[in-house]
Amino acid sequence: MRRPVDADRVRRFMRSLGEASGHAGGPGENVRIFLTGGATAVLLGFRASTIDIDLEVEPDSDQVWREVPRLKEELEINVEPASPTDFIPELPGWRERSAFIAREGRLSFFHYDLYAQALAKIERGHEQDIADVGEMLARGLIDRAAVLRYFEQIEPALYRYPAIDPPSFRRAVEELVRS
Repeated sequence: MRRPVDADRVRRFMRSLGEASGHAGGPGENVRIFLTGGATAVLLGFRASTIDIDLEVEPDSDQVWREVPRLKEELEINVEPASPTDFIPELPGWRERSAFIAREGRLSFFHYDLYAQALAKIERGHEQDIADVGEMLARGLIDRAAVLRYFEQIEPALYRYPAIDPPSFRRAVEELVRS
């Protein structure tokens, strides 16, 4: 079992992956790394640690992914390809709402859109996920009414996610908005 990942270890991973990306692709390549879940929570300071670093790479880059196993071992961290779209439909405009973190080498790091993260966490319903959404709200990182608006944008596409019970998901979102 690997040690928990704190903000310093996430930043070290970002730097190391950025250094390794000097060899990724041709001139002018701009790879975006979207951090999500616990990595966002620890970098924004509302959680001390996470068990892994979840990320999405755009455009998909074999060179970046080839570095991940080495860095996992070298830094003793878990890294997983994961994003909110693994759990819920893609929110329109999520890339534009994804906050820039840093540029390391040829890689630009972002927090995956916090509204998409919040809705995926609400849908999953785990205690830690709900606590994370509460922190996002308390810190003013997301707005309750906007969470409901974004849910309503993806609600017609929920049929593509058969594990989701749309009425239960809606109730959970509405409960959060009212609380």
